[in-house]
Amino acid sequence: MPIYEYQCNGCCHSFEYLTFSASEPAPACPECQCTDVVKLMSAGAIRPQGVPSGSGGFAPPPCKPSG
Repeated sequence: MPIYEYQCNGCCHSFEYLTFSASEPAPACPECQCTDVVKLMSAGAIRPQGVPSGSGGFAPPPCKPSG
């Protein structure tokens, strides 16, 4: 089930929406109930080089020894 990001043309509110099918109609804005919303282009899940694949794309900064 993909999560899509939308922006309302009525109030400019951005929100995410979990959908069961890509062919579902766009949801109404949860802030103003306007149905004039556009699907936003989301950043892809890109894994930077050196980041382990099981980390979800996040790698904590390396520890620096104190002293």
